[in-house]
Amino acid sequence: MSENNALEPSASTPATPENTEQTESRPRRRRALWVALGLVPVLVAGGAVAAHAHKTVDLEIDGETQTVTTWSGSVEGLLAEQGIEVDSRDLLAPEPGAALTDGGEVVVRNARQVAVEIDGERRDVWTTALTQADIVSSLFESGRDITMSASRSLDRTALDLPLVVDDEVIVIADGERNRVHLEGEADVQDALDAADVELGRQDHVEVGSANDGTATVTVTRVVHGERTETRRVDFETVEQADDSMYEGETRVVQEGRPGERTLTYATVRVGDELVTSRRVSNEVTTDPVNRIVAYGTAERPAPEPEPAPAPSSSGSGSSSSSSSSSSESSGGGSAPSSGVWAALAQCESGGDPTTNTGNGYYGLYQFSLPTWQSVGGTGLPSEASASEQTMRAQILQQRAGWGQWPACAAELGLY
Repeated sequence: MSENNALEPSASTPATPENTEQTESRPRRRRALWVALGLVPVLVAGGAVAAHAHKTVDLEIDGETQTVTTWSGSVEGLLAEQGIEVDSRDLLAPEPGAALTDGGEVVVRNARQVAVEIDGERRDVWTTALTQADIVSSLFESGRDITMSASRSLDRTALDLPLVVDDEVIVIADGERNRVHLEGEADVQDALDAADVELGRQDHVEVGSANDGTATVTVTRVVHGERTETRRVDFETVEQADDSMYEGETRVVQEGRPGERTLTYATVRVGDELVTSRRVSNEVTTDPVNRIVAYGTAERPAPEPEPAPAPSSSGSGSSSSSSSSSSESSGGGSAPSSGVWAALAQCESGGDPTTNTGNGYYGLYQFSLPTWQSVGGTGLPSEASASEQTMRAQILQQRAGWGQWPACAAELGLY
């Protein structure tokens, strides 16, 4: 068996019981035969022939060499004499039938089964290699991507082998490659120590082979952490009754504001790859603020009857009076110049009775059209005279209070 057959798939058929019996019985028969034959030269030819058959041989078993003396004439006889059995997976050199010579060497490598990763797939293989580096390099030469895990949690069979013997190793960790020389039998930890690399309890370690055949030890960090993500929590709209407003009227008391939900995930990264992300918490970290809309519940009063037209009269005085009334009803007029209503008008509209900004509120006191109509106004408030606007504002205040002008009333200290 040659070194090229050092690795075989685990699916190889092991020796059958019949073969095992033959292997066990043959050495015993050969030993008995050799003893019987070995006595003849001593009796017939004396010590000269016996000395000629005696040999000193170096016997290496799994890398450990011992010098033995033997009367055997073949490798097979020596193995039987030493009680050594080999099967089809083991390495034996020279072959069993080869003749022994004085000063010769016999090498025995016992096969063992180890786990390797071949092209990303885990496989169990049989090997007679003496180091982990030899295991991966023997398959690496075949053009396949070979690695062998050196993590503490895996089968110890391969880990019992040294990494290298008197050789160089490339340690790859944290983005750096360090080439170190190790003396004698060295394991993975020796390589990490030489490269000054500390190993975490859950870090992954793999033994591989560089293009030039140098053994590599690659450390992949396993990092536990967490990540968070936030999500919007929508607010609700809540309606509440307000008897200070007439039915059909609404007012926004409070604007809504969304809240925030935070989700936390526990993560595990192996190198640059996120392999685990497990949600560990889900909580609202900012509460939403509800939008509050008030709606009126007060019953609207019956509309005031239209005043009877004044009787027409002749004369310049009557004409003058009519002209003055017409001018006042068409808008214009002067706003109150003092007192609380003047201050309120100044706050709401800057004291301009014709204000119409297009936002649905009109005139000195910023009436909405429904509110203006509820106090008997017709047309647009901004088209009425300042005195009429003040009069209808006073009616509204008597019915519903200063809350109809919440911001300005608060600013003026009216409630």
